[in-house]
Amino acid sequence: MSPSETAAVPTPADARSTHQLVLISGLSGSGKSVALTALEDSGYYCVDNLPPQLITPLVEQTRASGQKRVAVAVDARSAESLADVPGLLENLRDCCEVHAIYLDCATDTLVQRFSETRRRHPLTSRVTAQQIGNPAAARGEGYANALIESIELERELLRPVAEIGLHIDTSQMKSAQLRDWIKQTVRVQASQMVVLFESFAFKRGVPLDADYVFDVRMLPNPHYDPVLRPLTGRDAPVAEFLLRQPEVLQMQADISGFLQRWLPKLAADHRSYVGVAIGCTGGQHRSVFLSEQLSRAFASQYTVLLRHRELGLTGSSEQ
Repeated sequence: MSPSETAAVPTPADARSTHQLVLISGLSGSGKSVALTALEDSGYYCVDNLPPQLITPLVEQTRASGQKRVAVAVDARSAESLADVPGLLENLRDCCEVHAIYLDCATDTLVQRFSETRRRHPLTSRVTAQQIGNPAAARGEGYANALIESIELERELLRPVAEIGLHIDTSQMKSAQLRDWIKQTVRVQASQMVVLFESFAFKRGVPLDADYVFDVRMLPNPHYDPVLRPLTGRDAPVAEFLLRQPEVLQMQADISGFLQRWLPKLAADHRSYVGVAIGCTGGQHRSVFLSEQLSRAFASQYTVLLRHRELGLTGSSEQ
């Protein structure tokens, strides 16, 4: 019997609300260890690099011992069984609250991280580049090419788990920000679709975890007002300035109308998470303001998470 066919653990009717499973997956170097440590600090029983076929037995064992919160990390070393993970988690949703979190990261950022730490990518032995294991090549272009091949191979192997749950792009995140974001994410209930509103700066790249991206760089920019420049879209003077601009109000109405029409369709299609990214030039004023406005507008309909990437701030509709 494959993991996806394993029967759900028999539980009382209210077990789902009292037992929680968090699955962490993602690319090597994207922050899985940081995420797992954050959960361990929050009281979760954590297991790293657990083969997927052992997840259900672990849930059974921890339930029997009275441990209500469990977190596991799976990675590409379990490639042969990763395709079973979506079905396995679906079965477990009958007995516990399940969060699936996938950590993504830009390839160039991962290359830099591996170069700085001098770590070897866990899949280097599976690529055919002849430079692997050659200390001289490790200092040159050959090693970089082999590393990129390993990262792209890992992306392909992780595709089955990358398509479920919440994506978090850690390319621009510091460890402290990721820890905060992980803790914020697992506080929300998994019974309702989660909508993430994220502000960002185009000059630092589009978030990899976005399902929809809205460009608001054409709107009037508070940056050119010396008084407003050091403030953010969360400050009252900036909000007052933007609320006086008809184009800003029209953009907010247009984005809101689009989401009002299509989010129910996504919820009906059993989507767990939807990422809405709003970008301006610096990620400080316009995108922040509109993300704040939209998150408040949709908080009564969905579980809403809010992230301001360039400000390093997070929040949720349940705070």
